[in-house]
Amino acid sequence: MRENIFSTGETVSIKASNETVTILKYHYVKNMKRYSYTVNKYPNTFFFEEELMKQES
Repeated sequence: MRENIFSTGETVSIKASNETVTILKYHYVKNMKRYSYTVNKYPNTFFFEEELMKQES
């Protein structure tokens, strides 16, 4: 298992909409071998790492 890119409380952008969101929690999906993330604006939807990007400082 590799380490996740984003952490809880981190502000990121959704690539498709360029919308700024905050990571609420993350979970490693063992059978897919990647992390899924739940964000504050869409708590019933999960996103994979490739759908999110770090905020530019």
